Amino acid sequence: MGLLALLKKLNRADKESRILVLGLDNSGKTTVLKQLGGEDVSRVTPTQGFNVKSLTKSSMQLNVWDIGGQKTIRPYWRNYLDHTDALIYVIDSSDQKRMHETSAELDLLLDEDKLKGVPLLVLANKQDLLNSISPEEISNELKLKSICNRPWTIRPCSARDGEGLTDGMEWVITQINEKGMGGL
Repeated sequence: MGLLALLKKLNRADKESRILVLGLDNSGKTTVLKQLGGEDVSRVTPTQGFNVKSLTKSSMQLNVWDIGGQKTIRPYWRNYLDHTDALIYVIDSSDQKRMHETSAELDLLLDEDKLKGVPLLVLANKQDLLNSISPEEISNELKLKSICNRPWTIRPCSARDGEGLTDGMEWVITQINEKGMGGL
């Protein structure tokens, strides 16, 4: 690795990154945020506005914004899109009835100019429930394989016990680092 590449990597490590956590209500966004922050997840109430948590992962400062997913709040998501480094979209894998709705909301987000090229992590949450559908089925429902204008991945997880969250966050951090190094 050349000196310039090393300096770019060091500069990126000191940078704060902004991550949006979005998804329909009851998908588990706040539980994901609390679990990542090492908080108790036994009592989580629906988010009426937003939650912000600063986390340090892999020597990066991550400002993670969890925005409520109720139908009345979703139009306001656009107000939080500026300067987003990564989008985490949380899906309730056990709520098959709302898969079309969550797909439509994701499509709207991915069409936003402010999110152009922003890496997308889809968390297939609630995989610990018996009636959850697989990440592959969710990927098909959301037509994720048709996304070609940004890096994306889908990861199975359970926000309640933290299973799969570390893997997802490592992917996000890698994407932010690659995007940041390429832009310097």
